[in-house]
Amino acid sequence: MCGIVGIVSSDPVNQLVYDSLLLLQHRGQDSTGIATAEGRTFHIVKAKGQVREGFRTRDMRSLLGTMGLGHVRYATRGSASQEQEAQPFYVNAPYGIILVHNGNLTNTRELTGELYNIDRRHLNTDSDTELLLNIFANELQSQVSGLSLDPDQIFTAVSRVHERVEGSYAAIAMIAGHGLLAFRDPFGIRPLTIGSRLLESGQMEYVVASESLVMESLGYTVLRDVAPGEAVFITLDGELITKQCAPNPVLVPCSFEYVYLARPDSVMSGISVYEARLRLGNYLADTVARYTPMGDIDVVMPIPDSSRPAAMQVAQKLGVEYREGFYKNRYVGRTFIMPGQAARKKSVRQKLNAMSSEFKGKNILIVDDSIVRGTTSKEIVDMARQAGANKVTFASAAPPVRYPHVYGINMPSRHELVAHDRKIPEIAAAIGADHLIYQEVEDMRRAITLGSDVTDLEMSCFTGEYVTGTVTPEYLAWVEKNQLS
Repeated sequence: MCGIVGIVSSDPVNQLVYDSLLLLQHRGQDSTGIATAEGRTFHIVKAKGQVREGFRTRDMRSLLGTMGLGHVRYATRGSASQEQEAQPFYVNAPYGIILVHNGNLTNTRELTGELYNIDRRHLNTDSDTELLLNIFANELQSQVSGLSLDPDQIFTAVSRVHERVEGSYAAIAMIAGHGLLAFRDPFGIRPLTIGSRLLESGQMEYVVASESLVMESLGYTVLRDVAPGEAVFITLDGELITKQCAPNPVLVPCSFEYVYLARPDSVMSGISVYEARLRLGNYLADTVARYTPMGDIDVVMPIPDSSRPAAMQVAQKLGVEYREGFYKNRYVGRTFIMPGQAARKKSVRQKLNAMSSEFKGKNILIVDDSIVRGTTSKEIVDMARQAGANKVTFASAAPPVRYPHVYGINMPSRHELVAHDRKIPEIAAAIGADHLIYQEVEDMRRAITLGSDVTDLEMSCFTGEYVTGTVTPEYLAWVEKNQLS
């Protein structure tokens, strides 16, 4: 999971890209990068850490130009500690291309071999973004001759990328002297949205970003999502050209975006994230009522912030008092996307504090958006008991996470998932809860897709069914052996 943005304007874009990345900071906190294009010259600044600490005034002054892109990273491939793996990535031919990417490629072994043995291209990192960039650059090189470049050549190159690359990818690239390209994998697993606004000069300014909140917060009009398999090219003059580049695209967006990853004020694939989370709460309330004695619940409490909408609906539907007993320190990052179990465990106590006045002597129903490794959940249950809770029931707005996620969320090993090979009472014992309630898979599907044109979701971490159809047991074993979370 990462956050990406690209902007084409007739005015300087450095501040706009920076502001966009601040809005996308929840999607990644390991590193950040901005690149701008001043004519045919690229300017790039990359840094470890968050946006506010990564860029200085001198950096912003160096990022000249009217076209730019940016990235916030949460490492799902390679190493979070390696600054050279921070995006964006650059290749000098053809023309000069800079690319950012959100997602995860699942045939990296085959592609790496092809790049070296056939395409004669060198990779300097383990990042699959550098791999995707070189695949695209190689395919574009095969389409062009001389200095000229037309959109059809670019779209043909994207079509070849779709043929060669497997997995999830939403990508934005700048081609020096020509314009900005955005494209999305044929399943539309990771999100990508287009917005625009008319400048005083009369030119249309375009933005492409991971979430619609970027457009709404910065004064753009949301046009639409980039369709699965589609490529969007924006010229330096502000002309928008699009083409479907995949033969059989089908929209299967990632369910975890709606459960946890995205900000609630975003709309993805025509689905309001906030309203989806409210519906998740409605369905969860029915399951809680079915399996939990109502005398065991005095109050409902959310784990701030992503579970708050679901918890409000659970309380309302059950007719139980809603209270906020956990105070959140907003200066600590999201624990789920922190690298390493030790860092996650330590950060839970730094991020949350249980107020004893809300817990003492009460039977508490705690609602969280999901339970992945169980580290955070166990610490939260312990905090509730230490604050004086009588009984602790834990409810997850998502189903049990039993399988690795290989499409851009850092869950590479099934053995670190608390729900893997455990029944629900065993999971409850592992996190220390008196009762444990999970959302049903079909209820989650209905809650998210209700009233939209989306008919299915990418739910592999809940079901073990991988939508690309190319994820084998051998590949999953290789991922578990070679990728750390």
